[in-house]
Amino acid sequence: MSTEAADWQGRKVTVAGLGVSGVPAARVLHGLGARVTVVNDGADERARAQAAGLEAEGITVRLGDGDTLPEGTELIVTAPGWRPDKPLFAAAEAAGVPVWGDVELAWQLRGLGGRKPAPWLAVTGTNGKTTTVRMLASILEAAGLRTAAVGNIGVSLLDAVLGDEEYDVLAVELSSYQLHWAPSVRAHSGAVLNLAPDHLDWHGSMEAYAADKGRVYEGNTVACVYNAADGATEDLVRKADVEEGCRAIGFTLGTPGPSQLGLVDDILVDRAFVPNRQKQAQELAQVSDVNPPAPHNIANALAAAALARAFGVEPAAVREGLRNFRPDAHRIAYVAEVGGVAYVDDSKATNTHAAEASLAAYDPIVWIAGGLAKGATFDELVAKSAERLRGVVLIGADRALIREALARHAPQVPVVDLDRTDTGAMAAAVREAARLARPGDTVLLAPACASMDMFVNYNKRGEAFADAVHALAAKDA
Repeated sequence: MSTEAADWQGRKVTVAGLGVSGVPAARVLHGLGARVTVVNDGADERARAQAAGLEAEGITVRLGDGDTLPEGTELIVTAPGWRPDKPLFAAAEAAGVPVWGDVELAWQLRGLGGRKPAPWLAVTGTNGKTTTVRMLASILEAAGLRTAAVGNIGVSLLDAVLGDEEYDVLAVELSSYQLHWAPSVRAHSGAVLNLAPDHLDWHGSMEAYAADKGRVYEGNTVACVYNAADGATEDLVRKADVEEGCRAIGFTLGTPGPSQLGLVDDILVDRAFVPNRQKQAQELAQVSDVNPPAPHNIANALAAAALARAFGVEPAAVREGLRNFRPDAHRIAYVAEVGGVAYVDDSKATNTHAAEASLAAYDPIVWIAGGLAKGATFDELVAKSAERLRGVVLIGADRALIREALARHAPQVPVVDLDRTDTGAMAAAVREAARLARPGDTVLLAPACASMDMFVNYNKRGEAFADAVHALAAKDA
């Protein structure tokens, strides 16, 4: 670990990619005295503006050429989204140049200037990462600990480890991209919430994707938290090289066994961090303390509780932290009730795994789905959810893929196919869903697809849904 600024003086570092990780990394390294060159594939207006700002500070920027390794490079710090098969990285490997991501850089710098590094409680998984990390931070705060939710959640780890504020512990969300480029990170405890095919175009295979997720367990000192309902996560624990004494801790929506957290009736209980886990169970919270109390969100709460308990947090703080937690917008967010029908926004359900969890939380449902499929298939999702569906409204560029799966596995369910991809299609989708719904039903936006065919991001898609629901409510009033 490079804990002194002198270690960086004059070191030739290439930062690959501008944007939310590249710009701060370049500034940090330049401030430490490194000779920084930033390379970027694009040269659009935003990139030029960012480049101008860095160049004014004395940092070299090369736009439009992210594939050529600058001469003399001793280290590459890459944006997490840059694919491993880029020519830049092949050139680095041939030259013996290490490649780090911004998370690895933060890990290496966390003891800079002799400061005491805060332990990391790390969370990854295909779905639920952000919610779990924010729940975890809420629990840690309730325990009186100085903490922050950082990482892939949108808060820079570099800021957390180099800022003026000192922390007792950090709740860290890590994506598969970030883990791929973080070979040295060793968390106090880590969790893999679930595994489902995602980002396979980047990783190359499901095996490679899972292996990168599994890096969150490497070097754990206290607990490797896994999903007892997802055997692939437990397999990753078995493969991990951990510190002596580190334990495998499962979470389950069923009755927990020893070394697990789970449910007994409507109570979240701990049979892992108790004096006699063979015979004892510690109550942590009620299901009603979890907001919202959907099954997959209770699983998130159990995972967060497991990490907090691994850090020594008392049961009362788990309950208080879960009660204090408020979910982010567009994550199974209740919007309104109109005519006896509930409208729920889960625009964040951008893949089939997330949509499956969302659909499992309600019955009966009028489902609004569609967008960019990103290579996904929908047969399994539809087959599992068919009995819950009152009707389906399809929007977006790849809606035909969902329509075909519905025809195969739910031919009895009425489907409205909106042949339009403009942003106004959401208002039409809500009107059609309202027509299909009956009192007691839930109209659920859980697209199972990315949003960029119609919207800037999933937030804008969710906002359009909420706006359309409010307009419907005003008309119904």
